Amino acid sequence: MDDPQARPHDGRGRFVRTLTTAERDAEAALLRSKGWTYPRIAAELGYGHRADAYNAVQRVLKETVREAGEEVRTLELERLDRLEAAANEVLEREHVTVSNGRVVDLHGAPLPDDAPVLAAIDRLLKIQERRSRLLGLDAPVKRDISLTDERAAAIEALVEELGEQ
Repeated sequence: MDDPQARPHDGRGRFVRTLTTAERDAEAALLRSKGWTYPRIAAELGYGHRADAYNAVQRVLKETVREAGEEVRTLELERLDRLEAAANEVLEREHVTVSNGRVVDLHGAPLPDDAPVLAAIDRLLKIQERRSRLLGLDAPVKRDISLTDERAAAIEALVEELGEQ
């Protein structure tokens, strides 16, 4: 009893996702969460095989994990945006040097304090680094490693020694 609707394919044997299959997959996952076995789910929902019920549940789980990951990434990016805005406010603010509770005066004007600006710049760089990692913007670093004949011989000797042990 192999229902063609249970396993829609594109003519080349590949699964095709439709609204009907998505709803059916969700129902299979719900039944599985209630402790139903895959053969029972297959029989209940008209899947041709136990494996079809299993695959339906796996598709739901995979999609759920992907959506959760995207939500977390979005929340993290929003948090980084707030932190960046706060650091930019510090960066734009005027800072004066204070010593013993008094503003330090230089020729009739307050002495600027660059420390908060530099700290804000450092913080912004850390935020940018985190954002780059989160978005996968940092490409792996390629290294050009060359061996001298002497080092290659040493490595060969070490490999031989380890092989003997």
